[in-house]
Amino acid sequence: MPASIATIQQHEYPNGLVLVAEEMPGVQSASFTLLIPAGAAFEAAEGLHVGGGSAGMTCEWITRGAGDRDSHELLNALDNLGVSHSESAQTLHTSLAAATLGRNLIPALELFSDMVLRPRFDELEVEPIRALCLQNLRSLEDDPGTKVIYELRKRHFPEPWGRPSPGTAEDVARITPANLRTFHESTYRPNGAILGVAGAIDWPVLKDAVGRLFGEWKPRPDPWLVERPGGPRRDHLHRETQQIQIAMALPAATVDSDDYYRTRATIAILGGYSSARLFTEVREKRGLCYSVYASYEGQRERGAMLCYAGTSTERAQETLDVMLAELNRLAAGGVELEELDTMRAGLKSSLIMAQESSMSRSSALASDWYFLNRVRPLAEIARELDALTPDSVSDYAKRLLNLDDLTILTLGPNPLNVAPPG
Repeated sequence: MPASIATIQQHEYPNGLVLVAEEMPGVQSASFTLLIPAGAAFEAAEGLHVGGGSAGMTCEWITRGAGDRDSHELLNALDNLGVSHSESAQTLHTSLAAATLGRNLIPALELFSDMVLRPRFDELEVEPIRALCLQNLRSLEDDPGTKVIYELRKRHFPEPWGRPSPGTAEDVARITPANLRTFHESTYRPNGAILGVAGAIDWPVLKDAVGRLFGEWKPRPDPWLVERPGGPRRDHLHRETQQIQIAMALPAATVDSDDYYRTRATIAILGGYSSARLFTEVREKRGLCYSVYASYEGQRERGAMLCYAGTSTERAQETLDVMLAELNRLAAGGVELEELDTMRAGLKSSLIMAQESSMSRSSALASDWYFLNRVRPLAEIARELDALTPDSVSDYAKRLLNLDDLTILTLGPNPLNVAPPG
């Protein structure tokens, strides 16, 4: 949908909840994403004492009955409205997302307002939730690629900003219903919460409905977080596996930085698509591994480039050496116009396709408002991408790819030869 047709509206309610909405002519669906500042990082709030995994367990508990409905009745009500939904606890937020037909948007929001404001918190549901969380942690041990990225983030970001949402088995086993209630009462708050809505909407009706449904949500003080150093910058996790997982992280520009698009270009050229440098050099030319990539992660105060490869124990050292060599080569030699154009085309395509999905668009509205306090028009993003030049991206790559700042974590039967940090 062309950006010129989009109609974006915003309203902040007295309790601090922000509603950001975009009407999408021609679509029949409507979607919303509610970001609540109640992610895993807030488990570490001073005086809370709830344990890792509380954010995820609380997120699951609020879906097990709310308002006048028990767990079964709540799920039936969502199904009867044709609501596709997902709920997850992340590091920074608990995210509640849903999509339905436009005519069912307000009834769906009514159900979710009950979840947030009036969860039943039936204690009989806690043990099944605990069992699910422990099962998820066990499956994580069988997915070393995901496991190593979780552990990398803990070492690269300051605590609690790298805290993984699944927690640990030890913490999850100890969490009590009282812990979960405390977490909900302390962190589920409208001040700092953002509701993004996109699709077939009627703005005046939506604005009034959200005010009615969430207006009684009482603001609370922000939990007090004490930032502590992460690390170590070089580490190995011993696991008797057939493969070695390699994960690396470097500090990168934040979403609101003037260098943001140069950051995204550098990371994409390094490992963001199937003809990117890491894929070409590590997988295609040498056949060292099947999976290798680089990606971006943004938080308000910090950003990071994450790199990953999973390979056999026999080829792990060479894989790591080639990955480091590619980082150095990009920093020293810069980028070519052809690969910059490839990156631009891929990112523009993904943005345009996301623009056509009400679910993706509601998520983008909430995310943009969180990071920028505004919504970026598609035309602005395209303009910023078009303004990139090989020289501007090359100059930034020299600053980004400073290997003295690199965090490296390996997981497998034996550590690799990794130079100490500078």
